[in-house]
Amino acid sequence: MAISKKMECHEDLKARILKMDLEPGAELDETQVSRAYGLSRTPLREVLQALAGEGFVRLQRNRGASVASMEVETLRALMRSAPLVLVNVARLAADDRSAAHLDVLTERQAALVASLETGDAAAAALADHGFHLGLGEAAGDPYLMPALRRILVDQTRLSQGFFGPSGKKEKKLVKKALATHDALVAAVMAQDAVAAAEAALARWALTRERLERLVTPAALPVDVTVSEGETA
Repeated sequence: MAISKKMECHEDLKARILKMDLEPGAELDETQVSRAYGLSRTPLREVLQALAGEGFVRLQRNRGASVASMEVETLRALMRSAPLVLVNVARLAADDRSAAHLDVLTERQAALVASLETGDAAAAALADHGFHLGLGEAAGDPYLMPALRRILVDQTRLSQGFFGPSGKKEKKLVKKALATHDALVAAVMAQDAVAAAEAALARWALTRERLERLVTPAALPVDVTVSEGETA
C-alpha cells in the first residue's frame, strides 16, 4: 500500500529530528516544508500538531513550529524522569507482553545489530529508538507511553554519537548497550519484571553518562607552569 504524502512527511520529519539533521530549536518554515513534501498548509499543520503531541516539535502562537529544544533544564528534567518511566515500562512489558511483542523486540534488536555492522550510526540510533518504543508497545500503558515517547526523542538525539564509536572505550559501551537489550528481551520473554527493570536501569546508565557530560561545565584548564621567581 502506497504511503500518503502526509504520512511520508510525518515519518521523514521524525527521522530527521532524531538524526539531528534538523537541530534542536530549529524553526520549521511552513512554506518550505510544504513545498518539500508536496503538502498544502492544512495537512502540514495536522502533521506538525501530531509531532508536537509526540514531543518532536514545539508549536507557539504567532511563531509557528520549531524542533523541540534540548536546553540544560530540559536535560536535567530528563535525568530525573527517565529512569522512573523506563523502569516501569520494562516491568509492565515483562508482565503484559504477547508473542507478537517479543517478535517485534527481536526484529528491532536485529536491525540495531545490522546497522552497527554496516557502520551506519544514524540508522543504529533509529533502530535503538524503535527497540525502546517496542517495549512501550509491549507495556501497553496509555499513561506511560506519551512520557516514553518524549524521553526517547531526546535519548535518541543524544545517542547519535554513541553509536559511532571511535575508540576502544566507546566500542565497549556500545557492546554494553547491546547486552542490556539482550537482557531486556530475555527478561520480557521470561516475564521477569525485576530483571527487566534492572536491565532498563543498566541501559539508562549509559545515556545518563552522556547527559552528565553535557550538563556539567567543563573544568577550566589549569596552568601548571610556574614562572621564574614565582612560587607554586
